[in-house]
Amino acid sequence: MSDDDFQAGTIRRLEQGFEGRLERRYGHDPAAVWAMLTQPPHLAQWLAPGTIELRQGGAVRIDFADSGIVIDSTVTALEPQRVLEYSWSSGSQPARPIRWELAEEADGTRLTLIVRLPGDEDAAKACAGFDGHLAMLAAALENVPVRFPLDLYLRARKHYQTLLDA
Repeated sequence: MSDDDFQAGTIRRLEQGFEGRLERRYGHDPAAVWAMLTQPPHLAQWLAPGTIELRQGGAVRIDFADSGIVIDSTVTALEPQRVLEYSWSSGSQPARPIRWELAEEADGTRLTLIVRLPGDEDAAKACAGFDGHLAMLAAALENVPVRFPLDLYLRARKHYQTLLDA
């Protein structure tokens, strides 16, 4: 991937932490993107094995077995094929709301990912991780298997840190 292809998002400080905002356009209809965000076989292709009960208060469990991280949360907002929100945390950990918004466009779907993080976390690392997974989502939508793009992650992490240091 060349520097011209790099689509890093934005990050800003909030009173109680950080907010990252990443936007991507995919040449697939919202139903296809929604399936990738919500259906277990598709989640495993670009994020990690997991399940999401598609109802307000539904259980969310995403298991990053290689790192030992498990997201064990609940759905806090749901508009089928438009909005999905839950916390990117487990148990007594601080809330890390993550919101996926889909909008239909003439040539596909615009996905906006908004993640909020506590002030004591490495927000540049978190947003860079999501950049990597959104690249994996693009590949999964094309039915192309892909590993986590470490080079993209490193470039994105540097970008976000520069934004935070400014």
